[in-house]
Amino acid sequence: MNQSDQNTPQTRRQRTKQSPNTVEQRRRRSRSYEEELTQTQAQTRKEQKKKQKVEKRKNRRPRRRIFPIWLRVIVVAALCMAGLIGGLMIGYGVLGEGEPKDVLNMETWQHLIDIVLKEK
Repeated sequence: MNQSDQNTPQTRRQRTKQSPNTVEQRRRRSRSYEEELTQTQAQTRKEQKKKQKVEKRKNRRPRRRIFPIWLRVIVVAALCMAGLIGGLMIGYGVLGEGEPKDVLNMETWQHLIDIVLKEK
């Protein structure tokens, strides 16, 4: 027998001596087995994830904040105010060609209000 004759489908069937029906039955069984296996694996994965979450919650130590929330709020508010005042000073001093410290005077703001609300 040549090597090319050994690789033909007929010679392979003759060597295994199985009918096509049994091969088909094996395929069907393997598909159903694979489906069952994937379903059980999916269920066990979900269960494992649930167990891990429970363990994490159980083992979690209480969180101690170094920078408390109430202090964060105060710092953010102070930074916002500093940014607003800095922006006003830059805008009035550089763009408006005035004295930057004049932004902090009440007379400057009263003058701006009078200009805006001026009656015609």
